[in-house]
Amino acid sequence: MEFAELRIVVEKTKLVDAHAHNIVALDSAFAFLNSFSEADGDALTYAPHSFSFKRNLRNIAELYGCESSLQAVEEYRRSSGLHSISSICFEAANISAVLIDDGLKLDKKQDIEWHKSFVPFVGRILRIESLAEEILNQDKSDGSLWTLDVFIETFLEKLRSVADKIVGLKSIAAYRSGLEINTHVTKEDAEEGLAEVLRGGKPVRITNKSLIDCIFTHSLEAAVCFDLPLQIHTGFGDKDLDLRLSNPLHLRMVLNDKRFSKCCIVLLHASYPFSKEASYLASVYHQVYLDFGLAVPKLSVHGMISSIKELLELAPIKKVMFSTDGYASPETYYLGAKIAREVLFTVLRDACIDGDLSVAEAIEAAKDICAQNAINFYKIDFDVKSFGSKDNVRSNFVKKGTDNPEDGVSLVRVIWVDASGQHRCRVVPTKRFNDVVTKNGVGLTFACMAMISAADCPADETNLTGTGEIRLIPDLSTRWRIPWEKQEDMVLADMHLKPGEAWEYCPREALRRVSKVLKEEFNLVLNAGFENEFYLLKSVLSEGKEEWVPIDSTPYCSVSGYNAVAPIFHEFVCHLQSLNITVEQLHPEAGKGQFEIVMGHSVCTSAADNLIYSREVIRAVARKHGLLATFAPKYALDDLGSGSHVHISLWQNGENVFMASGGSSRHGISDIGQEFMAGVLYHLPSILSFTAPIPNSYDRIQPNTWSGAYQCWGKENREVPLRTACPPGVQDGLVSNFEIKSFDGCANPHLGLAAIIAGGIDGLRRHLPLPEPIDGNPASLDGKLKRLPVSLSESLEALQKDDVLHDLIGEKLLIAIKGVRKVRLEYCFEWGSESTFITLRPFWLAEVT
Repeated sequence: MEFAELRIVVEKTKLVDAHAHNIVALDSAFAFLNSFSEADGDALTYAPHSFSFKRNLRNIAELYGCESSLQAVEEYRRSSGLHSISSICFEAANISAVLIDDGLKLDKKQDIEWHKSFVPFVGRILRIESLAEEILNQDKSDGSLWTLDVFIETFLEKLRSVADKIVGLKSIAAYRSGLEINTHVTKEDAEEGLAEVLRGGKPVRITNKSLIDCIFTHSLEAAVCFDLPLQIHTGFGDKDLDLRLSNPLHLRMVLNDKRFSKCCIVLLHASYPFSKEASYLASVYHQVYLDFGLAVPKLSVHGMISSIKELLELAPIKKVMFSTDGYASPETYYLGAKIAREVLFTVLRDACIDGDLSVAEAIEAAKDICAQNAINFYKIDFDVKSFGSKDNVRSNFVKKGTDNPEDGVSLVRVIWVDASGQHRCRVVPTKRFNDVVTKNGVGLTFACMAMISAADCPADETNLTGTGEIRLIPDLSTRWRIPWEKQEDMVLADMHLKPGEAWEYCPREALRRVSKVLKEEFNLVLNAGFENEFYLLKSVLSEGKEEWVPIDSTPYCSVSGYNAVAPIFHEFVCHLQSLNITVEQLHPEAGKGQFEIVMGHSVCTSAADNLIYSREVIRAVARKHGLLATFAPKYALDDLGSGSHVHISLWQNGENVFMASGGSSRHGISDIGQEFMAGVLYHLPSILSFTAPIPNSYDRIQPNTWSGAYQCWGKENREVPLRTACPPGVQDGLVSNFEIKSFDGCANPHLGLAAIIAGGIDGLRRHLPLPEPIDGNPASLDGKLKRLPVSLSESLEALQKDDVLHDLIGEKLLIAIKGVRKVRLEYCFEWGSESTFITLRPFWLAEVT
């Protein structure tokens, strides 16, 4: 076989170094000799007698053209200077990108910015243990001691603030307490662990296993939320590490926890001496990837070749990545690159000789392992050819699909949804957003949560006026390039009194508050999935006046009806997918010009965010095509209404626990699920104030319209407000979720879900029984079943008497919501009736499109 082409590809491919550390100044207390070994103290004196030391020293001396001795190399370094030797090493290494974990404590280390003088692209890896210790080393502003809740909240807020500026997260749990992470560590154990750590004094070093497990688990949650990979130290290291506990097989609980199945995990350092174990894990767990830095170049040649071969025994080639694990000295980057090329060529050549690969396949593998796998995995977007032109070197990490000023993004929309359900935004130039708004937010009047969409003025009886100001703080995990406006980004915002202090009127914070109660009291997480129903309207001239009428009059699920709008729906789906929003199905609905898009389920906070963005997509794409999309609950009184039906399920430790675990539970629902659902049903009249927030909502919630007009539930019964569902793939007789039909497109999704959770919590606390299901049409049982509120005023009366919702959602926020609803009613009454109001199309469309 001829391997010349394979050798050229391996030697010439520009490397992506997926894991490294900062370089230090030449006068650092970190000795150059430490760059050759993981040993320290007396053990370090034996390092020059190892295979790797002798080989690596010889390679460095050849690069510098000096005598092959430690003294000669060190003299060359001193006389040349750090910048010179760094230029030599990085040029010889031919590295196009490097991802730096800057959490390694090194004396006089250079910051990440410094490294950009030598590499076209530099990204940051955030070490979670270092972040946690940094927080605990700071005194709280009020002088009190750290509590677990405050610490975790601060930790997650720090992660949120840098999520768009980093490439990934990293854990060194192997060094502290081992890799047998308990993802179900109790709050009590973690609190005791925090207390033990604080008793140890400063500087803080976290070694308590329960606290490490708690930090690790919350970091996994953040990684899933922010779509960040997690690098994990596995295998050998310095003597602080218990090698027995660094075997990646200990990660079994983490890898089997369904909550974190979407978090991609990188096992660093070839997991040596557990390379075979790492290969096995990468072969059977979709989320596990491998990186062989440190093993190369620290092992002998035989050891390095054996280790990489063991990684490739089972692991897919697409999951194996190169890194230097360079640290302290630029020579470590050079050695990692040079020797990795040599070892990789030998491994791939042997694979060809053995018959595992063809030469063409080996060439493709070389390209993947050296660079392409990391580019795809870490979503790196950079132009290597631009290096050398100062104006073109990108100074910040750029995730594909996110903002980069040099990509032409000039403006950022900061979006919030008020109590009336209106989507609003402030638009900020990108530079100011990055420099100021990300930290300090945008100023906004208290009255923002008292606005009514019908008249766009603050409502009385809300206790909110034009006096006082909050800060809109962007949640950077929700920042996306606007698919239909490529020069802009959009981001959802939280409302704070000042940065770091949430405002009690903030809808997103209200949902977090009740979700926290559900989690802390019952260890439950609510998942939600929405169905978007809407009308598409076209403009016509009638007697010289513009009118908006339905785009067609085809029946339910009409093929011809879909054909007419297919190009538009392709845009809908493409834009939603670019925002990481799952679309499960779409179809024409039963109303004239009515359609539906069904979205996948996710954790309730994400589901609410996704609903907001999906509405923005649908409206914007429709306008682009000269149409109007309206989510009005009852656009036409003589046609069917539109809802935002929401499907609810309960999850515990990654498992759907709404569904019965066996056939013994009633109705295929677990006891927990029945109690939660019973609470929602009990509080449904007052919940409607949140999910059906305008008078027109009650024109939709009528008998015989599949909208749920009576206070009852049923199995796969579309005439009831709460319908249990058994979608394809679920075992017959079991129920995976329940649908709430009385949720419409004028509702603020965060407030609506908060009210639903509050009702469910009451059901769990009081162990409310679920009544028998209604199998037929509830209207035929009129007189036997309680009618749900027939108007917004009736729902507000129910809310006024509902102490549970007042307690869980917050008295002040409820006062504001009720004030907004009352004024909305007054506007309706001024127009004489809801029917009269609906006929005023331009005014109505301005409110709900």
